[in-house]
Amino acid sequence: MNRVQAITRNARMSAEKVVPVIRGIRGMKADRALILLGAVPRKSARLISRTLVSAIHSAVNNLNMDRDDLVIEEAVVGKARTIKRIRPRARGSAGPVHKRNCHIRIVVSDNTRA
Repeated sequence: MNRVQAITRNARMSAEKVVPVIRGIRGMKADRALILLGAVPRKSARLISRTLVSAIHSAVNNLNMDRDDLVIEEAVVGKARTIKRIRPRARGSAGPVHKRNCHIRIVVSDNTRA
């Protein structure tokens, strides 16, 4: 069984916002997941679909897998480095602003067992 993975690193969105969308596509056929992601009105769906398209193209072009047989075997979101900024507050003080990032990893495989 061949496996191909695609990783998007330091995506400018918190992992907490990406997790609900990525849970919905685990175990799905890759083409069906792309259609589903196209209908989800969230920025995280666009980031996930871009990563999924990359994995599909890598599988088809590099390992000559059949696109119709590809299944999402693994879809994981992890926290990445947080960018820390400050925001001016009242009376000369400052408050923290945490701009969170995430890593998106999608592994696709073909259905056939080797």
